[in-house]
Amino acid sequence: MKTHYTVAFAMLAGFGLGTVAVQGLHAQAKAPVYSVAEIDIADQAAYSTYVPKAQAAIKGAGGKILAAGGKITTVEGESPKSRVVIQQWDSLEKFQAYRDSTAFKDLLPLRAKVAKFRSFVVEGVQ
Repeated sequence: MKTHYTVAFAMLAGFGLGTVAVQGLHAQAKAPVYSVAEIDIADQAAYSTYVPKAQAAIKGAGGKILAAGGKITTVEGESPKSRVVIQQWDSLEKFQAYRDSTAFKDLLPLRAKVAKFRSFVVEGVQ
């Protein structure tokens, strides 16, 4: 009988420790951030040469492109510009590191010639 209590107590203690460990891991996880950009294209041909370079820089820095262009349906308010791009980043720090990178800064002169950008970052939920 004593063995049964020992096994039951050990199982209960293991379950409790496992629960605490999982909660600790969840607390460490950060919510992703999403970068949203409205793009008003001035030169479509030049923009087409810019896009592959920008996408490579984004992916190289750890960003993930979730939506780019496509059909945009306005639900409320003003229509967005001619193109919308949504990116996912692991953290605001990773996004900021990309914006501070030489890969991004090297694209700035071309970027300024091909379009006007309005962008912002929003924190996701866990």
